Amino acid sequence: MIEKVRDAFRALPDGRKQSNARLYEIEDAALSAFAVFFSQSPSFLDSQVRMQKQLGRNNASSLFGVHEIPCDNQIRNLLDPVPPETVYPVMAEIGDALYQQGYLAGFRSINDTLLIALDGTDFFSSEKISCARCSETRLKNDRVLYRHIAVTPVLVAPGQANAIPLPPEFVQPQDGQDKQDCELAASARWLARWGEHYRPWRITYLGDDLYCHQSHCLRVRAQQADFLFTCKPESHATLYEWVGDFERNEQLGRVVQARRVGKKPFIDTYRYVHQVPLRDTDDAVMANWLELVTTDARGAIVFKNAWATSHAITDDNVAALAAAGRARWKIENENNNTLKTKGYHFDHNFGHGKHFLANLFATLILLAFLVHTALDWMDTRYAKVRGLLPSRRTFFEHLRALLQYLPFDDWDHLMRFMQQGLAPNAPDTG
Repeated sequence: MIEKVRDAFRALPDGRKQSNARLYEIEDAALSAFAVFFSQSPSFLDSQVRMQKQLGRNNASSLFGVHEIPCDNQIRNLLDPVPPETVYPVMAEIGDALYQQGYLAGFRSINDTLLIALDGTDFFSSEKISCARCSETRLKNDRVLYRHIAVTPVLVAPGQANAIPLPPEFVQPQDGQDKQDCELAASARWLARWGEHYRPWRITYLGDDLYCHQSHCLRVRAQQADFLFTCKPESHATLYEWVGDFERNEQLGRVVQARRVGKKPFIDTYRYVHQVPLRDTDDAVMANWLELVTTDARGAIVFKNAWATSHAITDDNVAALAAAGRARWKIENENNNTLKTKGYHFDHNFGHGKHFLANLFATLILLAFLVHTALDWMDTRYAKVRGLLPSRRTFFEHLRALLQYLPFDDWDHLMRFMQQGLAPNAPDTG
């Protein structure tokens, strides 16, 4: 898998003139940055330079294939002109491998579709630092806040702890357009770029109320996919007028289910109806609507949400549809929250640059997260070592310490060393 990353980085564009001296290659700069994000160690490169001086070898070379380690400023200068789109294919290739080798079979959800959750997340903001790719927000004090926002599509499923990041799309100024770019427009570009690629997988797209919009639902359907979007009364007045009419005529489907979480009892009440309009126009998309209200033993509401969907709803599948809709939160919990709080430092300014650097670094962090997730499934020894440690955090604490002090011949050597140290009497299962 690391070799796939190396191959992708060898093909990165180099805008330097041929006559310029090239002590460092673009490939080395990209691999060095990726190594920092993969190891979750901001000081990784400094420790490897020191190791090379002391021992004549280093892990940046043996594990990641770096020929010469550039300094931080050289990495930033070399990578600033590189568009993040050049890294998207290797992300897609790793996701494709997971799909083709059957690792995503357990992610099948409603009507045997895979769920892709769409959401935007900020990963940089400043009133002083900016670049050509920044979005601008005018503050109340009339100052400008410069922001970077990524739409981070993720494969999710109810009951699955992992979330699988897919190639991102960035909110950024668009050539030939004066209007400010936005999350919905970026998601539309993502669908145009990747919808056909993922069409054979049979996809249901998840999103919050922002995505429950006529034009976006049409884009999803044009990709022969389904949608299951949060649908709020305040933004869908016409739809809820129709729901109210069906309710008064006692024409809403209704399913009530009791369940327990430990010793605590809950009641889930589902309501649904077919063919209600998303907006008050003759050409309105007709969607199906479902609602889930959960109450506790005292009758107090502990959860309430509703969705619009292209899937047909029945008494038998309404609970599964609601579970799929609720899986959208995994893009926050298992993806964005992990990226920002579990060692990846997604919202840290590793380097902003003047052109693409901030977005490229964000993409490399997503790539590192994807590779870690894939290795949990696809690499027996890696998964074994992860299983011997109590948490992801502890795994990276061990990894950082070892890579700082000890040189390893290759990844197999490192994983064997960790496995033997954690379980010396266990059989080698690699």
